[in-house]
Amino acid sequence: GDYAALLSAFSEMGLRLRMDLPEEAMSVTNVFFRNSTPAKESVENMKNLAKNREENIKKIQEKMEKQKKDAPRNPIDAFPSDAVIFIRVLNLLRGLGALLDVRIVYLDIMRPFAESTLMAGNLRSELADNSGWIYDTPVHSEVETRLRQLLLELGRQQYIIGIQICAYKDGKVIIDTAAGTLGKYDPRPVQPDSLFSVFSATKGVTAGLVHWMADKGELSLVDSVSSLWPEFAINGKEACKVVHVLNHTAGLQSAMVDVIKEDPFLMCDWEKSINRVATAVPESAPGSEQKYHSLSFGWLCGGIIEHATKKKFQEVLEEAFIRPLDINGELYIGIPPGVESRLASLSLDMKDFQKAAAMYFPKISKEINGTIENADTTEYDDIVGVISALPVVFNMLFIRRAIIPAANGHCSARALARYYATLATGGIIPPKPSSSEPPLGSHSHMPLFPSEEVKKKKKNKINKCCQNNRKEPKQTVEPNKQNKPNGSSLHNPAENEHVSIFNKANIHDAFLGHGTYDEMVHPDGKFGLGFRRLPAKNSTHSQRGKIAFGHSGIGGSTGFCDPNHNFSIAITVNQMSFGGVTRKIIQLVCSELGLPIPDEFSESGEKGPDMQLNL
Repeated sequence: GDYAALLSAFSEMGLRLRMDLPEEAMSVTNVFFRNSTPAKESVENMKNLAKNREENIKKIQEKMEKQKKDAPRNPIDAFPSDAVIFIRVLNLLRGLGALLDVRIVYLDIMRPFAESTLMAGNLRSELADNSGWIYDTPVHSEVETRLRQLLLELGRQQYIIGIQICAYKDGKVIIDTAAGTLGKYDPRPVQPDSLFSVFSATKGVTAGLVHWMADKGELSLVDSVSSLWPEFAINGKEACKVVHVLNHTAGLQSAMVDVIKEDPFLMCDWEKSINRVATAVPESAPGSEQKYHSLSFGWLCGGIIEHATKKKFQEVLEEAFIRPLDINGELYIGIPPGVESRLASLSLDMKDFQKAAAMYFPKISKEINGTIENADTTEYDDIVGVISALPVVFNMLFIRRAIIPAANGHCSARALARYYATLATGGIIPPKPSSSEPPLGSHSHMPLFPSEEVKKKKKNKINKCCQNNRKEPKQTVEPNKQNKPNGSSLHNPAENEHVSIFNKANIHDAFLGHGTYDEMVHPDGKFGLGFRRLPAKNSTHSQRGKIAFGHSGIGGSTGFCDPNHNFSIAITVNQMSFGGVTRKIIQLVCSELGLPIPDEFSESGEKGPDMQLNL
């Protein structure tokens, strides 16, 4: 399912296939490597190929009509001469096979050579012993130097494939490190602008959007959901409020779960997902029980956001955070075509999973080793199936492109850390960092395809000629207005450290469910209003004023901030584990800075819901 890595590899060879049409692009490769068959079968196969091509073209046309885009129909953007020669050789062999009346399965012939190349040597440990394993960026602090030593050690032990860590203290970047490779079989280095799938760390951004809207007066946190979203007012949900959704007390934790088990790709259909959640039946009365809404949280918030603003979810995301924070091209909920070369591929740390399984299912662990007879392994098998499928499913471009506001964020650590650095100060945007290359915010948020870029260049050339003929006077640029990449703001508010994205002085209380918001959350619950509360170990409720808050995702990626110490950190990983690497990093960084370690990341602390096997 990891089309992105394969199509990116083809692109490096010069064969540029359309990333926005992954299924059609992959069908092109299937034609290249189709089997050689006897002459009679070959004629029939060619007829079927022609028929399939007509059907594919029709599907593409329908897709483009639906999306109202006039993009080229051809799934190929560029074709290298080497590939032409290679395909001609294949065709000659195919013709020879047909004449000899034999069948040749090329993929079976090529598979052992490809596997031996991928498996040759221990790529990961060799890279971890190489000084280039940590991407060459400036060291910002002593703690970053010590952190890099820890990363090398963890890399040699194969606990890390690829990772990014970024941290802010008092509005300044003190850590911005990238290390490892983009995937288990992708040796390209992780860079500061690489994009990682962060699973439920996405929820922290989605929750922030709802608070941003409340701060702007577009909704109230105590509004009933149905007053904003009329279709929601059925099946006993009339009393459900926005605060219940944010606090995981809406009673809709199982909405869509059974449907997704049967068809995971239903998650890709935004409208259907929103509509199904709107008609779902709650399992408990609003506000009565706090149950983690692992997926439904995103569609509930997404439905509220779109109905309250009358705008698309991604438009609101860009308006609220992407442009003001100048993190263009480095934080998405549903990636656009054109960023695939920067994607990290997910894989699972099976050793860590087995350790976690032994802890949560000790009887089953013993049964597997032959010491207990007749143990029920049903629950264990279900968990194994779900966890094992996650990297496969979430590596697929169909899923990566989907808007799943609870679980499908793709970002760099430096973008996520900048977001939390802004939340730490109540909305004041920190100064723009300038040390890492490429600079944060320098990417186009909605990239153009090569074919579209050529058209644009031609159009610009024609426009320039017309302008020269007209001899129009040179225009001056107004102060604070700059030419920015597509999708960025006309001015950069990050240049002014006093610019704030929130107006309310007590916004931290709103995030955490403290002060005047105390009665809006479940008593002694682990969640505030959308964010996970992260008190330090042994802290009492009376000490929980401005405590740390944030959100982690299954696999180890996380982002949080500590307003008391004006500190934020984000960690992105592509080897999914149960948080061991993340905890070690946070413990080191907080200890070196003299900051309290959130209990969730301490050795004996209770793990968050995404780090447990109770999916």
